[in-house]
Amino acid sequence: MKSAGHTSSLFHRAAPVTLILLLLVAAWYVAAYALNAPYQRDLNARQGVTVTTGELVAQTMRQQKPTMPAPHQVAETLWKTTFGVPVTSRRSLVYHAWVTLSSTLLGFVFGTLLGVVIAVGITHVPALDRSFLPWIITSQTIPMLAVAPMIIVILAAVGVTGLIPKALISTYLSFFPVAVGMVKGLRSPEVMHLDLMHSYDASSWQTFWKLRVPASVPYFFTSIKVAIAASLVGAIVGELPTGAVAGIGSKLLAGSYYSQTIDIWAALIAGSVVAMLLVALVDVAGRLTARAMGARPS
Repeated sequence: MKSAGHTSSLFHRAAPVTLILLLLVAAWYVAAYALNAPYQRDLNARQGVTVTTGELVAQTMRQQKPTMPAPHQVAETLWKTTFGVPVTSRRSLVYHAWVTLSSTLLGFVFGTLLGVVIAVGITHVPALDRSFLPWIITSQTIPMLAVAPMIIVILAAVGVTGLIPKALISTYLSFFPVAVGMVKGLRSPEVMHLDLMHSYDASSWQTFWKLRVPASVPYFFTSIKVAIAASLVGAIVGELPTGAVAGIGSKLLAGSYYSQTIDIWAALIAGSVVAMLLVALVDVAGRLTARAMGARPS
């Protein structure tokens, strides 16, 4: 009975997601036909070819450089570039994803550490709350596409190239959600809990470690889910102004240079898959940490 109930629960949770996915794929096919059909009609007219509606639909689904590739074209390219070539090949999406992932993880670590340090400072120094926090918020209103080239050029002028500039761009995007989330988490204990620690004659350091830090853990893992996805975006953006020869950003650049729209979409989906895997790993780490701290499994 328990197994049947568990299976039924999984079905009810998976069914809406599956339905939405099927609707998105169907809408994708419709959009691919609508965007590719004008060029195909013009090409058929110039060649003097007359086709039926069914043949026209089939032609729009197999163009070499379509305006919008069909889902099966992107799926074929993903399969070929993921499993059809060695992972060390420059044609492999696994290779390019790893290059981007390297700067993503480094920037994420830097951003998380910076965000936590800023949050601790703001929580314990009221002057920082009033003077520093508004500037942090303002910094996120600057478009990263405008900042990234400046960061790359300035660091290159002082001899810093390669992984570090991309990691710093990831840091810029990832530290903010961590800082804001941790500030909220460190301030989340109720007044009566703080009064209780005070009645026990606990020092500020003891209150921080025994009350504020445990209370901030759920906020921390929620914020780093956002941070790690933002870090991946930063790494990809950092590859664009450098003319990178490796990484998901380089695949996007190459696709735009040579009008290889299928490769562009394949790279975008590969980046999305990497982001989902990273967020899932953070979620698992958060659940394991919560269980180790005595939280009830949901």
